[in-house]
This record gives sequence, structure tokens and C-alpha cells, in this order.
Amino acid sequence: MVELRRSKLELYISTLEALAYHGPMKITRITYKTGMNCSPLKLILKDLIRNNLVEEKTLKKNTTVYVATPKARKTLSYFKELGEMLPTVE
Repeated sequence: MVELRRSKLELYISTLEALAYHGPMKITRITYKTGMNCSPLKLILKDLIRNNLVEEKTLKKNTTVYVATPKARKTLSYFKELGEMLPTVE
């Protein structure tokens, strides 16, 4: 079976879900949770930060973590609701 590439929207949702459901994470941990490479993930995080869906926080020893905002959680709930209303084809 051929595995299809994920759309940009699916990558954004995957990133938001990882942060919303697993709490603050460093970029390496996000790459494991989402199955993405670091370079595209950095671009996605930059977009999500610009849209106030993710916050970048610096902890002790200059450790940077990313956190989902309340707006991100609300956005994910809209996607979940939309997914339940639309039929899916597999």
C-alpha cells in the first residue's frame, strides 16, 4: 500500500494536537509526536505562533518549549466537530 503525504492542514492540526494533548514540549519531542522533520516543523511553529495558536516560552538554562494557547484548543474543537459532521472516505 502506498502511503500518501499529509496536507499542510494535516501537519498544522497534528502539531496543535501534540501540544494540546501532551503539554509543553521541546521541538525534538514535537518531531517525535508528529512524525515530522525539524525544518518543516520550525516553519509550522512560526506560523502557529504568528497566529496566536502556540506560544514559545524560555525556561531555565535557555530551554525553549512550545505551548498550545486556548485559541488552539478552541480551533481543534472546531476541527473535531467539523470532522464529525462530514463523511469520511477511506
